[in-house]
Amino acid sequence: MPNLVPIKQEQPKRALSTLPGPIQTGFAKLSERLRDPELDARLMRLEHKNLNELGYDPFGYHPDFVRQVAPLAKWVHRRYFRTEVFGIEKVPQSGRVLLIANHSGQLPVDAVVLAMSMLIDAPEPRLVRGMVERFVPKLPWASIFMARGGQILGDPENCRRLLEDEEAVMVFPEGARGISKPPSQAYKLTEFGYGFMRLAIETNTPIVPVGIIGAEEQYVRIGNIKPMAKKMKIPAVPLFLLGWAPVPGGLLPLPVKYRLHFGDPLVFDGSVDDDDAIVGRKVKAVKTAINGLIQQGLDQRQAVFW
Repeated sequence: MPNLVPIKQEQPKRALSTLPGPIQTGFAKLSERLRDPELDARLMRLEHKNLNELGYDPFGYHPDFVRQVAPLAKWVHRRYFRTEVFGIEKVPQSGRVLLIANHSGQLPVDAVVLAMSMLIDAPEPRLVRGMVERFVPKLPWASIFMARGGQILGDPENCRRLLEDEEAVMVFPEGARGISKPPSQAYKLTEFGYGFMRLAIETNTPIVPVGIIGAEEQYVRIGNIKPMAKKMKIPAVPLFLLGWAPVPGGLLPLPVKYRLHFGDPLVFDGSVDDDDAIVGRKVKAVKTAINGLIQQGLDQRQAVFW
């Protein structure tokens, strides 16, 4: 059996009920004010699979939750980060696909931006299912939020099931190592895991490399509270600079300009049982493609905020 993210099946209209009352009410009102016909039309075109009688899929995803949070996420994507997208038409508009991208920024804001691009910038809207770290289900609110929005525990069996259902899956092979990089390592890829490649080979899934520019500058990190991270059993508790005051965790990111560069789909053959040396060469090919897209984006960028 797959290791599903633990969920609690509340009624669809209460998809935001994990938030404190005043925050829930304010969020709902703001989201409604930002709703627009273009977004509603795109959301209506999304294909939803394997929903039960309450509207949930086996991993806890619920379309109503996406409809509630998408207007605010679109505003952040288009207005706050002013995201530019290059080559997104290269992503297959249907069928299974793995989006493999660099990971950075201390908090996974880059994953939200990439997912929103596939929803509102792609020729045909697609819901992207992201693989989250194993510590995420232990975090209050975050686990429910991610499950409701379609993100799942990064277990190979979960990913395999989604690919067999012809879903688009987003993977950051650097994992927590990527978002925890110091500023001196900005836009330098850390070690990639091999799991995504073995799944791509096993399921005959094309890989689309993605280079994400902007996340490295979204926070000014001045430290890491290691004792707190150890107590919470998570990789890091970053210390950000807000004005003159250092504040741990969850700050509003700086309004950097995001740029996403999508590469040509890559297809790899072979056997899932190939040894690491063979699989590693294929992983290196994907890593090289992402490095090229990152360099292209940095060469084209004239400034961080515009």
